[in-house]
Amino acid sequence: MSVKVTGKIERKGIGPGTWALVGEDGQSYELHKAPDDLKRSGIQVTVEGQVREDVMTFAMIGPVLEVTKFEVKD
Repeated sequence: MSVKVTGKIERKGIGPGTWALVGEDGQSYELHKAPDDLKRSGIQVTVEGQVREDVMTFAMIGPVLEVTKFEVKD
């Protein structure tokens, strides 16, 4: 499923650590193979990508989102 989410990037200390996108609606997405430019806690972004239902993770903080496109907000 393709989605577009605006929110904030957070580093979660679950397991070995993972990057998450917390949407404006409060929904958390675990970023799958996050690009290096997204690995900065606190930045506001809009991310487009695919929700991957075929991927399981240790963190289990929400749907797994594979990023296809993103924009960092000012």
